[in-house]
Amino acid sequence: MKVTYDLAVDVLRIVLSDQPIDESDEDNSGMIIDYDRQGNIVSIEILDASKLGINPHSLEYAVTGLPH
Repeated sequence: MKVTYDLAVDVLRIVLSDQPIDESDEDNSGMIIDYDRQGNIVSIEILDASKLGINPHSLEYAVTGLPH
């Protein structure tokens, strides 16, 4: 998984897979979801991220539920 933020265009992108993008769907909230041939989500782009209150300078990541 990879998370990038492009300050010049105010886009936050979360890449979940390295599969080729087959189809993209943009909803009215300014989010673009990219899918592979099997319909799995490849990436999510959030347009105008800072206007939605997303702070790209603050990223928290946690893995939970790991076996002991």
